[in-house]
Amino acid sequence: MELKAIRLEVPEGGNIILGQTHFIKTVEDLYEAIVNTVPQMKFGIAFNEASGACLTRAEGNDEELKQLAIRNASAIAAGHTFVIALRDGYPINVLGRIKDVPEVCSIFCATANPVEVIVAETEQGRGVLGVVDGSSPKGVEGEQDRAWRHDLLRKIGYKR
Repeated sequence: MELKAIRLEVPEGGNIILGQTHFIKTVEDLYEAIVNTVPQMKFGIAFNEASGACLTRAEGNDEELKQLAIRNASAIAAGHTFVIALRDGYPINVLGRIKDVPEVCSIFCATANPVEVIVAETEQGRGVLGVVDGSSPKGVEGEQDRAWRHDLLRKIGYKR
């Protein structure tokens, strides 16, 4: 077995979601979950099949984000994984609906940070072990940091 760290491409001004699923209709169901929750969100989805033709299936309403999702899914090259690249919204807006899609088994990350996917490769194929999302902590939040966090959440509309 060989371990690899695959750096994903995060869209400028956007986010990615990486998850695991189990069925070919995933791309269509994820498309519907996103567009029915946040219609103005721009996104691309790529899903790696794990049997049959073993293709990377793709959908989306933004060609640039769709191609970015395809590049990321192809770089990971693990069956039954999906990548969503999105803009004009945040993962928090759609994660609940994505988790409710019956094919979705788990979410590895939802982030705008630099992210690396830890992949194990065997003779059979590849599997995702986990992710490195962003950087390690540099300290503990102080009062100024707390005030910044408090203000940010209100500035971007997540708290009143």
